[in-house]
Amino acid sequence: EFVTPLTFQAITGRPVVTEMFASGSEFNVEHVSLAEAAKAIVIAPATANIIAKLAAGIADDLLCCTVLASKAPVIVAPAMDTNMYQNPITQDNLSKLKARNFITVGPASGRLASGKEGLGRLADTDDIIGTICQVLGRKDDLAEKHIVVTAGGTQEPIDPIRCITNRSSGKMGYALAEAARDRGAKVTLITAPTSLTKPVGMEIVNVCTAQETYQAVRDLVPQADALIMAAAVADYRPLSVARDKIKKE
Repeated sequence: EFVTPLTFQAITGRPVVTEMFASGSEFNVEHVSLAEAAKAIVIAPATANIIAKLAAGIADDLLCCTVLASKAPVIVAPAMDTNMYQNPITQDNLSKLKARNFITVGPASGRLASGKEGLGRLADTDDIIGTICQVLGRKDDLAEKHIVVTAGGTQEPIDPIRCITNRSSGKMGYALAEAARDRGAKVTLITAPTSLTKPVGMEIVNVCTAQETYQAVRDLVPQADALIMAAAVADYRPLSVARDKIKKE
């Protein structure tokens, strides 16, 4: 109701299919053709209704028929009122989907369509896209391997306001962590502060200083198969940190 098929078609430059047997479509039998062409099926947002229908195997519309006819991985991003999401029926339906290898993303907490605050908000776009990339990039040649990656630029405090740091973006470390994840590895990302969105599908260890980075690496490396050190670690730190902001002389 909020966005028309024409809007999606104009933005993507791709045909938008809404009917099982649309005339003039480039597809033959819509749900079969779409199902065979799909490398992944993403349902975002996924309402309580569509989740229930998928769990029950109902095939009364184009989306449900396409999912049933496809062998592609299905990613579901639930979005609904908090009470609807926490309802035992919805939770049971989600459990059924997970048992059938459906992949769920979210939901997040925040402001809902009803105006209330709570759990049930659609997952962040970056989380959904990250999950899609993880599914489509999966190779599994690093399966059963544990890779530890460090990323970002450490910060060494001078006082409560100032610190010694660097301009490292963390992009290389994050990209390496995502590549290892996509190849099936269990990944632990030790990250200093960055402006990047945390990747999905891996354990995140947040650190700030060089000493914290060192300790995290020492704790994790004994259980790891490989360590990739892409963080920009400070070369110097103050002998002591001032308790209050240092005044200008």
